[in-house]
Amino acid sequence: MTTLDVDRLRRETPGTTRVNHLNNAGAGLMPDPVYRTIVEHLELESQIGGYEAADKRRDEIAAVYRSVGRLIGADARNIAVTENATASFIQALSAIAFKPGDVILTTQNDYASNQIMYLSLASRFGIELVRAPDHPSGGVDVSAVEGLVHRRRPKLVAVTHIPTSSGLVQRVADIGTICREQDTLYLVDACQSVGQMPLEVEHIGCDFLSATARKFLRGPRGLGFLYISDRALDAGLEPLFPDLHGADWIEADVFQPLPDARRFENWEFPFALVLGLGRAADYALDLGLEPIRHRSWALAASARDSLAEIDGVRVLDRGSEPCAIVTIATEGHDPASLVRSLRAQGINTSLSMRDYAILDFDDQGVEAAVRISPHYYNTEEEIEAVVAGVAELTR
Repeated sequence: MTTLDVDRLRRETPGTTRVNHLNNAGAGLMPDPVYRTIVEHLELESQIGGYEAADKRRDEIAAVYRSVGRLIGADARNIAVTENATASFIQALSAIAFKPGDVILTTQNDYASNQIMYLSLASRFGIELVRAPDHPSGGVDVSAVEGLVHRRRPKLVAVTHIPTSSGLVQRVADIGTICREQDTLYLVDACQSVGQMPLEVEHIGCDFLSATARKFLRGPRGLGFLYISDRALDAGLEPLFPDLHGADWIEADVFQPLPDARRFENWEFPFALVLGLGRAADYALDLGLEPIRHRSWALAASARDSLAEIDGVRVLDRGSEPCAIVTIATEGHDPASLVRSLRAQGINTSLSMRDYAILDFDDQGVEAAVRISPHYYNTEEEIEAVVAGVAELTR
């Protein structure tokens, strides 16, 4: 396995000279090549005009789809660019013709926005929401999912790969096997997993996969993407409100969706950010997703072990192999105040509220948690600093 040159990576990440950034599950620090790609296109727009700049960069923009596809093992035709991961998720849900009595099968560990969408569909269209139980070791019980798929025949199975509120990694590929065997549509929220670990959509077996640019992929904020499988495209699935950009108008009043995932896109794009997304994908691919996973997860494991030794600190992460997200509850200390105090020391973490993960946090009896999310460009010394900071502030 390739060893990452951390010194070089930090030189290419100017923000590391200013902060100890352990909030990559919120937004990673952009590397210099990504930043420069964005700025250069904005400069071009200011000089020749937005439409003209996009036309001039037509080939580079087309290459973005190929780069993002390579990131998850897909063809360019299966990639749609969106405003963010939630927009991707909405577009996927809107493509499914739900009717009263249809079942959505999900888990106890979905992002709150996704759960709200399910509840809205239940209220508006009379669909039924079924949540599979967790396994005692953490994460959804795959055997229970299999049983529910057989008994309830869901219209859609929707799973969050890595929840925003913990280091849990769900067994999405095992669930994908079940969905393929039963010819069930399968949607995966990969918002937290893209950029921190290898992903292959064929191995996962999903029909839709939603993601963002700004987190572990280290791309710009305000952009995401959606993968749509050939099976879903060939079945004619399309968003409820297709945009002009996603269609061919053969003649007056005749709508024909495009044959690829672009039918899920809107007309308007921030093309500087689109190019930044492509550069971020190339940057991660050049480093290698397995070395990225190995280093970021090792740093998180070190933090998790050290934090668990502090009196009054409880690590909340579950699952057999937690990822690069570490969540802790602090007895007798307000997590929000702790996050603010760490930031005053130049250490960026984030606050996870009960509203973000009601089922998980209620089960663990917490109202809020501190989320610490290192990445491959962080150092062992930065992990020691956040552990020391938590120990001092909770003493």
